Amino acid sequence: MKRFIQWLKSPASDFSLFVILLILINLVGGRAFLRLDLTAPKSYSLSPASRQLVKTLDKSVTVQVFFSEGLPAPYNSIEQYLRDILAEYKGASKGRFNYSFFDMTRQENQQLASSYGLQQVQIQQYGDSEVGFKQVWMGAAILYADAIQTLDSLTTSDGFEYKLTTAISKMISTTDTLSALPQGKTFNLTLYLSEDLKGAGIMGMSGLEKAVQAAYDSANKKNGGRLAYTKTSPSAAEVPELAAKYGLSSIPWQSRTGEKGVSTVGLVLEYEGGFKQIPLAIQNVGFGYILAGVDKLEQAIDQAVESFISSPSEIGYVTGHQEPDLENSNSGAAAFKHLVADTYTFKPLDLAADDIPANMSTVVVNGPRTPFTETELYKLDQFLMKGGNVMFFVDPFLEQANQYTRQVQYQPNDTGLAKLFDAWGLTLGKDYILDESCYKTTEGGYGLLSLNWAPMVQKKYINQKHPVSKNLGYVIFFQNGSIDTEQAEKNPDLQVTKLVTSSNRSWLMKDNIMLNPMMITPPSDPAQLKPQNLAVLVEGTFTSAFTEAPAADTNAGDTVQQGTQDSSGTVLSVSNHIAKGVRRGRIFITASSAPTTQLIDDQGQQPVAILLRNATDYLNGHEELCQMRTKGLSLSSIEISSAASVVFAKYFNQFGLALLTALAGLLVWQNRNKRRRRIHARYNPDDERDITTMKKEGTK
Repeated sequence: MKRFIQWLKSPASDFSLFVILLILINLVGGRAFLRLDLTAPKSYSLSPASRQLVKTLDKSVTVQVFFSEGLPAPYNSIEQYLRDILAEYKGASKGRFNYSFFDMTRQENQQLASSYGLQQVQIQQYGDSEVGFKQVWMGAAILYADAIQTLDSLTTSDGFEYKLTTAISKMISTTDTLSALPQGKTFNLTLYLSEDLKGAGIMGMSGLEKAVQAAYDSANKKNGGRLAYTKTSPSAAEVPELAAKYGLSSIPWQSRTGEKGVSTVGLVLEYEGGFKQIPLAIQNVGFGYILAGVDKLEQAIDQAVESFISSPSEIGYVTGHQEPDLENSNSGAAAFKHLVADTYTFKPLDLAADDIPANMSTVVVNGPRTPFTETELYKLDQFLMKGGNVMFFVDPFLEQANQYTRQVQYQPNDTGLAKLFDAWGLTLGKDYILDESCYKTTEGGYGLLSLNWAPMVQKKYINQKHPVSKNLGYVIFFQNGSIDTEQAEKNPDLQVTKLVTSSNRSWLMKDNIMLNPMMITPPSDPAQLKPQNLAVLVEGTFTSAFTEAPAADTNAGDTVQQGTQDSSGTVLSVSNHIAKGVRRGRIFITASSAPTTQLIDDQGQQPVAILLRNATDYLNGHEELCQMRTKGLSLSSIEISSAASVVFAKYFNQFGLALLTALAGLLVWQNRNKRRRRIHARYNPDDERDITTMKKEGTK
């Protein structure tokens, strides 16, 4: 023992002790989880909202991840990201969050993933001499109580935390609401299927009843046994009544023998007097008929149940001024409606007839084309004075095609909203913002064309400090007018945030509007080139644009007629008019309605779609969601001013960096040799080996 202690104290034990230390550190590191996130948007660490959610869990949440191994780039890093971020969730959850990864080479795990409704994803795979496609598993299932939620097609790590946190939050809300329902309250699921359709040769019809039963069993289990299922075969006489009540399809038919009839098929979920129709439709596919929607029955039933028990926030959507239609997916604002549908619902609001409900926190004014009346302006004004929030998308011009020349003419859009903006220190110009940094397209016969009226805003012109626009790398706008905030910035009661501006090579087109890209040239005067505001946020206590309610409103509850006597003869003069904001309000402004009608993609992943969704969340008090949504979206790009710069940057990256690395290595090697010679010359100049070597080389 004594010899062992002496060995420990001696230098001979240093290497062995060092190896033992490394082993112990690895053992501790395998059980303890610690990471430092040095990225600017904190892409690899949890947001405070996610930490708070899992920290306060009452029941356990389990995430089961189904990911194929050996995925090619860029998918090979996603699984590791999921492991790291899920470990963050578990570390913050106090033991109520668990996760597991499944080996997808095993058949039972593939069957389990399929039972959750997950499907394989087709990805592109590059080989040495060919390009192929591969079916892989890239999904996850979230289990909470008896509820199951899936995250399918996880082909990118962008936005994963937002998807997971919102999914867990929604599951908790739904489960808690279901458990709080009185006993005996059920959701009634009814399959209406005419007997005549069963033998009509429609693809998918023969397995419909079995598919509905399976979907019901699964949905009923996930929703706490609160569903009741029945199936009925309506007669021809009952079909018109069902069509009128539920909107079921009325299907007339005629047999080969000349017999005529009418049938129907449909699936309806009812609860407390309301109903939701589960999508089922017979479609003509050219070679016959097919019943569509059978493969997504369980998901559709779950969504219908959720729509009954969830309480999404309502946003007022002002109508009556030829605003884009919320149901029109071509030229309307259906994409905007779909973008926020998971959290908010738009409620049409005709200000000429309706007051803004007291429980509504946000109103959208989107692309009006006709003037507002004083009554309507006053309602918007007083809504803001009471602490409401308004999103304005106001076009500077109306486009009208000349019926003779077919050329587009641009008429100033007079909405009357200028009265409100003037009082708030804002001026929306009758102009278009043009920018040299813009979207470019190639047209046959014309080559590369610059669409100056579609600014492509780079990161340096996007506010990276505000949660609405933080981490966005670029944003494309379309036919925007200018927004002057100079007076609002002088108001100490208001806080003005310029979320997005055009580049310093932008200018305004005010007269003789012509958007033909071949006829647009930048102004010769450099003083006309400067950044312009594209999206602005103003917060604070606003000043009313009115001194009193308009005459049309004096009997509508905003004022009590002055000079009215009460029963004692006292003259009353009472007004509910608010001249100065009593609570902080917020307004988001962009001088174009194009973001809500033309620029939002189907998946809501384009930067302008994320900007609008963040603005909607921010105005509704959900600032914490903005940070989660934009994680990993930051794009650092180099601004190139000329074609020669592009060529230089290309070849410098390909060859220049390698040459610089080699040159640096030569310099280091040369410096080492010089240092070695200096050391020899100073401390051992008479070394016989060096003298002999130098004699042979003839240097001495």
